[in-house]
Amino acid sequence: MRVKRLDHIGIAVSDLAQAMEAYEALGLRVAAVEEVPSEAVKVALFPIGETRIELLEPSEKDSVIDRFLRKHGEGVHHVAFEVDSLEEASRALRAAGVRLVYDSPHSGEGGSRINFVHPTSTRGVLIELREGP
Repeated sequence: MRVKRLDHIGIAVSDLAQAMEAYEALGLRVAAVEEVPSEAVKVALFPIGETRIELLEPSEKDSVIDRFLRKHGEGVHHVAFEVDSLEEASRALRAAGVRLVYDSPHSGEGGSRINFVHPTSTRGVLIELREGP
């Protein structure tokens, strides 16, 4: 398994439009806004060099991001790493005893494929593994 780079930092927000205004006030410019039905979120992406800030607003009641917001409030939700092969990474991690959230990859933003490393395997940090389109 090879991690290519830090892809993005995911931040859970309750109001995407208001959160976008705050990040734009910092001088960042939104590159894309899209719905990701498989994760029940609306996403706004702000590129910063080789990485991005990903703002996540729940699009469904009781979705993962909705539950996160109710439990923790707004803030950092996950850190995402780009990998060469999601299947290879998943096999290697499972062989090492690392717990993954999904049995098989899900569709992510921009046509990517994703899975998450469960926080119980990473000292409380949710890590997304992302294979680009």
